Amino acid sequence: MKRYILLALLITMTSSLFAQLSNPPGLNLIRTEDLRKDLYALADAHFNGRSAGTLDELKASMWLGEKFRAIGLKPAGDDGTYFQYFSILRNHIADNSSIQINNTPLKLWKDVAIAQMANINLNAPIVYLGNAADVDTNALDVKDKVVAIEANSKGINLDVSLPTWRYNRYIYNKYGQALLKRGALAIIFIADEVAEKGWDDAAENFKRGNYDIEGGPNQTVTAQAPVIWLHANAKKELQGNTGTIKMNLIVSQYSYPSLNIAGMVTGTDATLKSEYLMYSGHSDAHGIRNVIKNDSIYYGADDNGSVDVAMLANARAFVKNPPKRSVLFVIHGAEERGLLGSKYFSAHPTIPIKNIVAVLNGDMIGRNNTDSATILGFKPPHRNSLDLVNMALAANKEGPNFKLNTTWDEVTHVEGWYFRSDHLPYARLGIPAIMYTSLLHPDYHTPQDNAENINYPKLKKMADWMYRTGWKVANAAMRPMTDKGFKLER
Repeated sequence: MKRYILLALLITMTSSLFAQLSNPPGLNLIRTEDLRKDLYALADAHFNGRSAGTLDELKASMWLGEKFRAIGLKPAGDDGTYFQYFSILRNHIADNSSIQINNTPLKLWKDVAIAQMANINLNAPIVYLGNAADVDTNALDVKDKVVAIEANSKGINLDVSLPTWRYNRYIYNKYGQALLKRGALAIIFIADEVAEKGWDDAAENFKRGNYDIEGGPNQTVTAQAPVIWLHANAKKELQGNTGTIKMNLIVSQYSYPSLNIAGMVTGTDATLKSEYLMYSGHSDAHGIRNVIKNDSIYYGADDNGSVDVAMLANARAFVKNPPKRSVLFVIHGAEERGLLGSKYFSAHPTIPIKNIVAVLNGDMIGRNNTDSATILGFKPPHRNSLDLVNMALAANKEGPNFKLNTTWDEVTHVEGWYFRSDHLPYARLGIPAIMYTSLLHPDYHTPQDNAENINYPKLKKMADWMYRTGWKVANAAMRPMTDKGFKLER
């Protein structure tokens, strides 16, 4: 009997030892209550949705920087601070621009929306082409003409996130590009039912203009021909080819500051501490926009406050238990403006870029089913490091054990989400990079993406997964290798 008791105790002690070995130290410092408390603070109305380049983004960044300091991260920004400032360049249609149809002035953004900016002053007749579904835009003589064409959604997949935000671009790609290639002086799209439904969202996006950092492709407006949208009721006035347009569009540019927040834990190994595991997220959301369900603040709790607070939790764990390599935490600014913060940091790193061994990026990790999630960069051609993917898969198996939905990493997936988050600039440089996500949901980019709607047990599991992966990378004898021949075609 004693022999059986001793055997049972030995099995129990051995199982406990293996469990301890498979659980990295510091895992107990990733706590649901901290995640909830931090997210309710970050996604509070006090920060007005943290729109990039606003005082609200700056205030939220100061809050995050103070969190870095309190946790014990060392400054990794510029000049011994937690911050790296950069300028956002914004191009938009100036308020003194004007458009008239048949000598009737139109109110910008209410009666007419400018989808493609251009500096232009013209007075010309309008050639009405008809419904887009009935027109071969590749065969028309439209050189030096202002053309009007009715939008038509036939053949366009609207089973996507934010369809009303994206519809105008789909229409332009399907019909407008061909018209401009054939020399159209300007294009007028007449809204169909889908465009009318999304008018407010689209007009708000167009009104904001485009954004970039210095040296980027959108730094200056190079388009020569404007593209505008009119409401459906304009069709009657333009059908008989009797319409005229007077258009004086003035593109205005100015710059304003955004910033990245950066902190670090120094590694313990004399040699490996010069290498860095990097955690990546973004601080900004969409600010104050159109009212949805009686609210206009786009709180950005899941997108991307969930990752920011998970990074804070991971930072607490690493500060108390430093690994062999150093760990860099970068919360980027202006991601929603086109990955601007990560583009800037990857071009102006505060540590040698070649010393970053891997980037663990997160985007929206706090919603949907508690037992499912995914990583992007899992499959070729998006995968750039099998070593890193295998570490992430092993970490998932040892801990949260999510059922992984890998379809989102398919090249043919309609969302193309791999190209829409902050790991991308680093992956383009050949740095092993993956993105953690719990996938999209109906509250994406709405005021209902708030702290109350977060699945906190899910967020805890995602934070655990990111920490487990990071612990493996930061303590591995060899840095993860970039896959031979990796190249992003898009």
